[in-house]
Amino acid sequence: MKKPLNEMTLVFWSRSANEGFSRAAAAAFFSQLDPTVEELADIKTAVSEAVTNCIVHAYRDTLGKIKLTARIYEGGGVYIQIKDSGCGIADVKKAMEPLFTTCETGERAGLGFAVMQSFMDKVSVRSAPGKGTTVTLRRTLSSRGADEPQPR
Repeated sequence: MKKPLNEMTLVFWSRSANEGFSRAAAAAFFSQLDPTVEELADIKTAVSEAVTNCIVHAYRDTLGKIKLTARIYEGGGVYIQIKDSGCGIADVKKAMEPLFTTCETGERAGLGFAVMQSFMDKVSVRSAPGKGTTVTLRRTLSSRGADEPQPR
């Protein structure tokens, strides 16, 4: 993989208040590409879904750390990785099916991964029970600004 033009990493607790923080931070970071309002909204929604999965499913009723890494590549390439050290997913393929949820109260629709897939070019998930989950989101933006941020 090519060297990123810019990168940032955030680590935060799995508190629900940090879902909004993570999506705002990702949006602020990717704003340097001068994306359209729709592209930025898509990124914010995908990040929100991935972080919410960590908060609701990975750590359930406990606190744990979530690591968000964001990178910008030449040509408007966007890379976002959301990683937790929570309970993990036993069957990733099943978990990615629309309407699947581990929430027994019926409060969750089970559409998180489907939403991520609808807004990103590629979504990949790696997970192991007891070891956590890593969600990687990729997209190429059709940025209005042709100029990319230059390394300093």
